[in-house]
Amino acid sequence: MCVRTLVGNETMLLDSKKKSGKLSRAKEKYTKLHEEMLEKEELLRQREQERNALYLADNVLTASTVHYSLLLKKLTKYYEIVGHSKAFKILFHTTQPTHVIVIAAVLFVASLLVSTKGKAQASSYSYSRITSFIYLASFVIHFGAQIWMTFVSGLSLYFALPRHAFGEVQRVLFPRYFTINACLSLTTLLIFVKHHPTCTWDAEIAIQVGAMSGAFFLELLIRLYLTPPLLQLIVLKNNLERAAGVGNEIGGYNTGPLKNCPHYLKIHQAFRRVHVSVAMGNMLTMGCTILHLYYIASKLCVL
Repeated sequence: MCVRTLVGNETMLLDSKKKSGKLSRAKEKYTKLHEEMLEKEELLRQREQERNALYLADNVLTASTVHYSLLLKKLTKYYEIVGHSKAFKILFHTTQPTHVIVIAAVLFVASLLVSTKGKAQASSYSYSRITSFIYLASFVIHFGAQIWMTFVSGLSLYFALPRHAFGEVQRVLFPRYFTINACLSLTTLLIFVKHHPTCTWDAEIAIQVGAMSGAFFLELLIRLYLTPPLLQLIVLKNNLERAAGVGNEIGGYNTGPLKNCPHYLKIHQAFRRVHVSVAMGNMLTMGCTILHLYYIASKLCVL
């Protein structure tokens, strides 16, 4: 009777161990499944957040584009209204305002170069970081715009677009390019001269002031005197070429039936003269900018 009791107890112990082992395995199994479900839910939550972020960014971009387009339309309407006024026609359709702007620019730069005691005393004070930031930013943006417009944008578009399409792009970019560059050159010159009064000049600083002044006046003269006739010649030239069925070649130039047209050849020669003058002026301003870049590099104290 004792033996049976022992055997029964051992059997019960074995059964309980088997049951506990099955329960532990089942518990581990369901724990793993629960962890996997949690990981999947977290992954789905992250993907949903990414989608919401992209959707929000897309909505912001779309809304900003729409508002910018509406602003441009309003400005265009206002420009059309102002364009019919007498003052606008005097300012932009005659040469007298151009001469006034040039004279004002010359007088302004000349006034900067006049040394006074107040300017000499002001130079002893250190300029703020904001002034240094504006000076470097104007110079860097100026030099970057020159490199991009001359060696990247111009060449890339010339060999990728039909000639008339390339001309239309340049017709839009040229006025903005020289206007922005002239403003940036003047900003750089203004801060540099304020920091280096005439009484403190040596040969090196005088060369830098001359280079920056030359870049500013070249860009201003190109914008005021060469860009408007260049744009008019582009329009006349393209109209004649469209009528003759040429101008869609890429990376080349073909006059087609216009090669014996004296009127077209006269317009084309005038266009070439003005375009070459603009290109040479642009290269000269770039040389002045590179000269000032060399000066800045020689004065760096962070390397």
